[in-house]
Amino acid sequence: MEIARMPLPLPSSAGVTLKPRPRSRWWAELMLVLGVYAAYSVCRLMAQGGTSTAVDNGLAILRIEKALFLNAEHPLNRLFTSTPAIGIPADFLYASLHYLVTPGLLVWFFLRRPDAFRAARTWLLLITLLGLVGFVLVPTCPPRLLEAGHGFVDTMAQYSSYGWWGGDASAPRGMGALTNQYAAMPSLHVAWAVWSGLLMWRHARTPLVRWLGVIYPLVITVVVMGTANHYFLDAVAGVGVVVGGALLTGPVTRAADRIRATATARFRTSRPSPTESATSSPTAPETRSPAIVSGGCETSAGERFPGQRTRTSTTGTTSADDTPATAR
Repeated sequence: MEIARMPLPLPSSAGVTLKPRPRSRWWAELMLVLGVYAAYSVCRLMAQGGTSTAVDNGLAILRIEKALFLNAEHPLNRLFTSTPAIGIPADFLYASLHYLVTPGLLVWFFLRRPDAFRAARTWLLLITLLGLVGFVLVPTCPPRLLEAGHGFVDTMAQYSSYGWWGGDASAPRGMGALTNQYAAMPSLHVAWAVWSGLLMWRHARTPLVRWLGVIYPLVITVVVMGTANHYFLDAVAGVGVVVGGALLTGPVTRAADRIRATATARFRTSRPSPTESATSSPTAPETRSPAIVSGGCETSAGERFPGQRTRTSTTGTTSADDTPATAR
């Protein structure tokens, strides 16, 4: 999976060929990203399903994992709970990297890889929107919110005295009501980490950063399961929305270019061109044919101008230009 290094060719519409898009203004990109994320957060908060439905979906996922021997959440959660030296750093990673690495990569692409920024940004926005669809269609209770009999411990609540979060996942203390506790399927922590890792591997110039692109999503996958915030299948679904976003990035970008081309063409046709404006302007000078000195009149036979010599037929007298007749 690759992000194109060169800008996509822009289509023409109605005979208008667009030039390559200029570099976006930083404040416009910031407003776009923040606006989409704010809309996503509001929709995510409004998409809270019933508790019973979310619990049923969570238990169904757990049963499927046990049947397929994919239940890695229990051993990891026991390790994080019994070993503060692992559990506390894991909680910090869960509560911080999600909001630091992803925006940091966007800024880095904007400054250092402007040719690939647009595709990377569009890909991330599509991943986020696809995640929202999953939250609406499949509200899922995370392992930490299941009854204690299912064997999970909320490490974020257990170690909350060490960080800024409370008992509501990564939400700051006292702001738990502003987050959807049942938005677990898919895991956007994993999705954003995979997006970041792929771009780091693709565009990094040093082997260290490229390998960090491999390690980072793996660490986040272990962290979200060990802290009991996600199931393993939530992480798999997170990878799925990354793939879906990658497949949609090209069509969405081309559709946006077509809309831009059509809007530009209509805007140009709705405005008179400078030539048309000059022609139709009342102050434009009129085009006149050169004036005819004689006014279209001709002299009569035998009439001559004052001082003009007459030509004789018998002698070689000169005409008005004093040129001998025999020389004509």
